[in-house]
Amino acid sequence: MSRRPPGRSARGSGFFWFCLCLLGGALQAAAIAWPLTGWSLPGTQTGQPSGFWQIVSLSLLVLALQYATRVGQAAWRGWIFSTVWLSGTFWWLFISLHTYGGLSAWLAVLAVLALAGLLSIYYAVAVGLLCSWAPVSRTAQALLFASLWTLAELARGHWFTGFPWGAGGYAQVDLMAPWAPLVGVYGMGFLAAILAYALASIVSGLWRRLSLWMLSPVSRPARTGVAGHMAAQGARVQARVVPGLTDGLWGMVRSALLLAIVGGLLVSMLGGGQAWRTLGQRGTSGAGELRVWLLQGNIAQDQKFEPGTGIAQALFWYPQQIGQAVEAARANPATGPQLVVAPETAFPLLPDQLGAEFWRPLLGKLAEQPAGGTSALVGLPLGSLQEGYTNSVWGLSPDSAAKARDRVDVPGAMASGLYRYDKNHLVPFGEFIPPLFRWFTDLLNIPLGDFNRGGLAQAPWTVAGQRVSPNICFEDLFGEELAASFTDEATAPSVLINLSNIAWFGDSVAIDQHLQISRLRAMELGRPMLRATNTGATAVIDHTGAVTHQLDRLTRGRLEATVQGRHGTTPYARWTARWGLMPMWIGCVLLVLLIASLRGLGRRGGRTRRR
Repeated sequence: MSRRPPGRSARGSGFFWFCLCLLGGALQAAAIAWPLTGWSLPGTQTGQPSGFWQIVSLSLLVLALQYATRVGQAAWRGWIFSTVWLSGTFWWLFISLHTYGGLSAWLAVLAVLALAGLLSIYYAVAVGLLCSWAPVSRTAQALLFASLWTLAELARGHWFTGFPWGAGGYAQVDLMAPWAPLVGVYGMGFLAAILAYALASIVSGLWRRLSLWMLSPVSRPARTGVAGHMAAQGARVQARVVPGLTDGLWGMVRSALLLAIVGGLLVSMLGGGQAWRTLGQRGTSGAGELRVWLLQGNIAQDQKFEPGTGIAQALFWYPQQIGQAVEAARANPATGPQLVVAPETAFPLLPDQLGAEFWRPLLGKLAEQPAGGTSALVGLPLGSLQEGYTNSVWGLSPDSAAKARDRVDVPGAMASGLYRYDKNHLVPFGEFIPPLFRWFTDLLNIPLGDFNRGGLAQAPWTVAGQRVSPNICFEDLFGEELAASFTDEATAPSVLINLSNIAWFGDSVAIDQHLQISRLRAMELGRPMLRATNTGATAVIDHTGAVTHQLDRLTRGRLEATVQGRHGTTPYARWTARWGLMPMWIGCVLLVLLIASLRGLGRRGGRTRRR
């Protein structure tokens, strides 16, 4: 993909491209949720995504690849870009490892960089294959880059349990909003990669023409001899990477195709009309209203599991809020809350550890309501040493609370009849310890354990005529797993609820990033997403991805809102529920194989050297 015949780069140019990759990676991380408060680029806001700057950042990598002269050089540039991007995206892991885990600062930094570096291998391999198989056609190069880059994103998100946090498509939650219910986050990343390639090609093309104009002779144009040889070399390189009028009819067709793709994407993002912007949601409709209270305890992570501080605060404040919700609903059934949601591990102890003296008054308040009164959804750990433990959610309705109250004195019997959701996608090192890494977790002062997994597509909970489907922590990062519940429209959830505790990562951009992830899930699946968190972002997101209500981060309070449930399914929900992300995998692989097999068609220039 070099713009010069294969050979050594000019002295000093390697450092320039290295710096450009550093800049591009940092900008890619910032584009997902702008992290700075005192300074911002045009069009960015603190905590908000920027699809434009994500495309610009990726185009800087493409520019560096287009001037690479060796496959190894291209892979190195891709690895540098990705390592900076990923470490800049989830740098807040340092907080959990060092501040709360007790790991020394240098080891925590090394751990974050090591994780980013390992995940970046996917992207290094992708760009290495791109430069090894680079075709003549610019259109084919753009499609090959987008396909390989998307395959790298898919591999990072699914292999070895997957960690797709910070995928480029999340930055497009606003700019490419109409595409979300059609192709999902990976499809949006594919489209952004095409635009990034087009932008880089425009910049490099303009720069090349400007350079040729500045270096061309004024009074003695070259006709023969050495000058003629130089002109031929320039045309030879240009023909290899810049299809146009000189390539004949086929070159014009390829150029027109690329222009049509880029033009169509620009129109879809900047306009398209109301019909286009609502196309993906056309198969969904309103399913009635649900009045909710979302609780945010703001209990410091270093106190959360301490008996005299965090545990005491949680076991006082959350039941108090549930009791107030019951009173509000009794005083005015038409406006009182129908559902109260407390975040992940709001009750930080096992039910039997809490004891009958805790459960009896709480269950009593819920049970002493008329049918259809307030229900509660609460995060807590469940299980035993013999059966194993789960990170779970209990659903307490007036009827089930009354039955549980009658069995509260019998150990282990209270759970019978309660709604239960067990977390399916566990956090590596936090909820399960990967093989060969016990030594690493032994260095941490964090309550770790090997939790059991819940099943995929667990049944939703019916509350006030709505089918409520909870997910815990970063489970909303895996849209295809949430979509598994949409196989049957008659039983598909009408409201999604995320229960999280992001206090592990302090007052960092992780809160903003997680909010953007939830927004995209709501858009993909055409459902409102309610977020009840310990420290933020506690929010209500409608089915179009708009944040309609939100609590201030790092405050204790409740968010009172009315949400509109939804029936029906989006195109993304339909095809993902049936096949998962397999169509995306197959489509990208077939595109790569097709382009690679035809890459030499019409070749008239040299190749990138493979070393």
